[in-house]
Amino acid sequence: MSNATPAKPVVKKSGGLVNKTLHFLVHNGFSFTVSVMCLVHSILLAIFLFAGVMPLVQINAFSVLVYIFAFFLCKFGYIRAVYFSIILEVTFYTIISTYYVGLRCGTYCFLFSIVPIIIYFGAFLYKGAKRWSIVLMLVLNFATFIALYIRYAPIEPVYDVAPVTRLILVCVSAFAMVFSTIFYNTIYIYTAEREMGDLEKRNQQLSSDAHEDALTNLLNRRGFLPLVQTMMDDHTQDFCIAFCDLDNFKRVNDTYGHEGGDEVLKHVTSLIRKELPGCDICRWGGEEFVILMRGYNMITAKEKMEDLRKHIESNPTIFFNKRIPITSTIGLEEYKAAFNEPEEIIKVADARMYYGKQHGRNILIFEDLD
Repeated sequence: MSNATPAKPVVKKSGGLVNKTLHFLVHNGFSFTVSVMCLVHSILLAIFLFAGVMPLVQINAFSVLVYIFAFFLCKFGYIRAVYFSIILEVTFYTIISTYYVGLRCGTYCFLFSIVPIIIYFGAFLYKGAKRWSIVLMLVLNFATFIALYIRYAPIEPVYDVAPVTRLILVCVSAFAMVFSTIFYNTIYIYTAEREMGDLEKRNQQLSSDAHEDALTNLLNRRGFLPLVQTMMDDHTQDFCIAFCDLDNFKRVNDTYGHEGGDEVLKHVTSLIRKELPGCDICRWGGEEFVILMRGYNMITAKEKMEDLRKHIESNPTIFFNKRIPITSTIGLEEYKAAFNEPEEIIKVADARMYYGKQHGRNILIFEDLD
């Protein structure tokens, strides 16, 4: 893992007509549902008017008015009222239509067409233990069908419609049932996939946040120490650890405020990244940075860290047209087989940095002097 800023996940906007349509339907599900129901009853009204079944013409006209009213209820947010209006209207209509034209016309299929509606919108409206209400409504729905079958199967309907009309009614009822099943399962799958994708993105962000410093996007201790451990377990590659601390950083905060201090930290981060490409950098805490220098021995690491120290010293931070000079004190240690834990080698580099703090600051310390 390099010290370069990890690329953020690219979130592509939903493209294409299908995605846009599904997105619209998910967010306007109730309005779409009552609109379709209104259209279906308008078609049924025309069919029964042609067949001369005037009671069902009147019932369908009433249903159309119900769904027009329900559409406006959706606009004002009375979703629960719309939900029960759909269930009650379909149940009432199925019972009345079966009484007038019989089971052979297939209007009982409307009972099954609202099963996906009961489940999909019920899951939206009810949470926790209240979702047992959905199960109760499904049981009552099926019980209504059984009661209708037992009651009307052995008797003749009030109106014996023509075979062509009966076929049309069966096709319309069956289409409503199949369409409802396919449609609501489709938008359920679409919604579930979107939620899963959002959850994965949030988990990725949480994982990134757990291993990165929010201000500088550098590694934090949790993300950095395993990298050092991996290098220690490898035994095939030299590496050094540098512990860098910004001098008199409290004075920067006191003079320029914490915004100025944050700007210095981000500026120094960019300098370290530029000077040490391929190295892993950790914001250890506050104004402290720890650097894992892969493939460096002490000789090459000394040269590079001295260059970094001079680079920081000669490149002040520009903050609201003010130049904020800053220097750094650096402790350096090379990995040896005697080290057993990452913290041990970091502790040595830290101690050398602290020695430099006590003896003048703005200095690189690479060996024990006391």
